[in-house]
Order: sequence, then C-alpha cells, then structure tokens
Amino acid sequence: MDRSRTKVTVPKIVASKDEGRPLVMLTAYDATFARLADSADVDILLVGDSLGMVVQGHNDTLPVTLDEMIYHTRCVSRVTQHAQVILDLPFMSYQESPSQAVAAAGRAIKEGRAHGVKLEGGVSMAESIERIVAAGIPVMGHVGLMPQSVHAIGGFKVQGRDDAARARIMEDARAVERAGAFCLVLEGIPSSLAAEITAAVRIPTIGIGAGVACDGQVLVMHDLLGLDDGFKPRFVKRYAELAAPIRSAFQAYADDVRARAFPTEAQSFGASPLASKKPRAPREADGASDGYGPSDGDDGA
Repeated sequence: MDRSRTKVTVPKIVASKDEGRPLVMLTAYDATFARLADSADVDILLVGDSLGMVVQGHNDTLPVTLDEMIYHTRCVSRVTQHAQVILDLPFMSYQESPSQAVAAAGRAIKEGRAHGVKLEGGVSMAESIERIVAAGIPVMGHVGLMPQSVHAIGGFKVQGRDDAARARIMEDARAVERAGAFCLVLEGIPSSLAAEITAAVRIPTIGIGAGVACDGQVLVMHDLLGLDDGFKPRFVKRYAELAAPIRSAFQAYADDVRARAFPTEAQSFGASPLASKKPRAPREADGASDGYGPSDGDDGA
C-alpha cells in the first residue's frame, strides 16, 4: 500500500464536483479485498448491505442487521489507509425515528470505525439526515431504486420512468441535499434523470445503473470481478471473470488431495536434528512461526 497518498476526506469528496474529478466507489466487506481496493486508488469503500446477497446468500438486503454491518465495517476500516469508509445503515436500523437513526449512525462510527454512513430515502428521511449531520457524522444519501423498499416497489426495477416518478425522485434528491448530506447515490434511474439531478444539486452524485453523467460511479465488488457467473445485469461491466478460474483452482486442489499429490515434500516439515537433544521453548515464548510465516527459514529438510 502506498502510504504517501493522502487520505480521502469529506471536503475532498465534496470538492470533486467543482473540480470535475470523477469519484470511484466500490463495495468491500472484508480486510483482504479492502486492502486491495484501497491500494488501487479507490476513493470510497462502501460496506454495503448488499453483503446480505453476495456474502450471506439472501435474495435481498432486508435480513442484514446493524451488528453484522458493524462487524464487516470493522474488518474493512482496520486495513484502509486511503479511502473513505462508509457503512450502509441496514433495513429498520434508522426508519423508526430520527433518534434511532442517530443512535445507529453513532454505533457505525464508534464500533464500526466508519467515516460516515449511507441511508436510503429522500423527503421522508430528511429530518433523520439533519439530526445525524448535526451529531457530526457525515451522511451519504441514496434515492431512486432503493433496495430496502424492494417489496413496496415490486422488485428490483428501474425507477423514474414517468413524469410523476421523475419529479418525486428529483424532490428526494433536493431534500437530501438540503438536509446536509455530503454525497448522493442515484440507483436504477434513467440516465437523463440522473443528469438532471446531477446538474441540479451542489453535492456529488454517484451512480449505479444511472448513466455516465453522474459525478462518480459505484459497483458491487463481486459483480465487477465476475465472482457470480450467473448474475449479469445490464448496468454492470465485468472487469474480470474470476468465477471460472477460482472454481478450477478449487477443483485442482480437490483432485490433488484425493490423488495424494498434495502435500508433497515441498509443503512438508522435517524434525530438527537437535529436536531429540534440546527441548524447544514454547511457541508463545520464542515467537517462532514454525513455517507459517515469512520469517521462518525451515525448508522442511
């Protein structure tokens, strides 16, 4: 990781709109992928409630709990040096009242070590956004297709296709801005509407399935990497097709184990010639890695 790079802050994200510098946001759910994304100069790492689908195997995001979001955010924030880390507040962790929303956002910062939170909703969530911002917690808004409302809207469908729906989403976007959000996700709306919203608000917009006119873009990590070769929505560009090579690697490992081709002598350890003459101190006392870390020089001979 290049530690010489500067930290991405909320003021820098806000300033990116006037600077014409597109924002790059990517989801992350664990330390390994967060470290890789952070080293690739991603601006914002979103610990999305999409983990309910891509990590936990649910059909939607609704079962995800705040405790689970906090756990995954801690994993991400622990290794992130450059990007902003945003926790996606899950279903029913903030909808009940502004006080509940502030409490959930506070846990995101204190326990999850997030830098800010994201929540879905426009006009109806304006007071909650105001209260969270007043508590000193940055808020990213989210309008258009809102996955936590999947049952109310009849599935994962593009929103804002008629005039009434367009006007409603525009007002939601303006309400989020007025409430003090620093950024706004536009999901699943016509590109023309996304362009209108982006021109109308002073805060940066980040699109997913919303066209090229947004001030930035976000994708779910698993979709970008092609980890699910059966899921290919129109708005996703695959930058890798990793499902097949990963599956092949797992199969090759299984075949080697069953054929007793793994492990070989190269992956095995031998006893020290002095093992029978000199008792060895406990591992916790001498700090030896016993071949499991990069500092161990045992070649297995």
